[in-house]
Amino acid sequence: MLDKRSLHAKVQEHADCLADTDLLAEMAGLVRERDSEEGALKWIALAVLHGIDRNAEKISLRREEGGAISVTAKYRKTELPGPPRAIGEKVFTVVKDITHIEGNTGRMPVVIGIRDGSIELEMRIDSNDGGEEVVLKFPD
Repeated sequence: MLDKRSLHAKVQEHADCLADTDLLAEMAGLVRERDSEEGALKWIALAVLHGIDRNAEKISLRREEGGAISVTAKYRKTELPGPPRAIGEKVFTVVKDITHIEGNTGRMPVVIGIRDGSIELEMRIDSNDGGEEVVLKFPD
């Protein structure tokens, strides 16, 4: 049977489920995830939770022209565990689906419900220097 829930709803469900876990360990554990879309949904939920937990300004996932994936968080310019390449690639697709951004650049506010609360953040896609970047910008 086809799962008709939106990707946005699935990210929120993962955030609810993963809120009480060791977020960095869960991110590092994504290397065992076989389904790239499921992994992308989990990674976005974990990145949102990590940003809330660590009072991040923004978390960026960058895809280089050759396909390499890297992640940085702006608060102390700390590297976070990057998702495996297939999951990192799928994050771009999932963010575009959630935000309805068409093309290689755009930004959209997105509300993520977590348990009995929510957070509004900006999801942005940028293209520069031969690569692409997904940015989760957290409120001040």
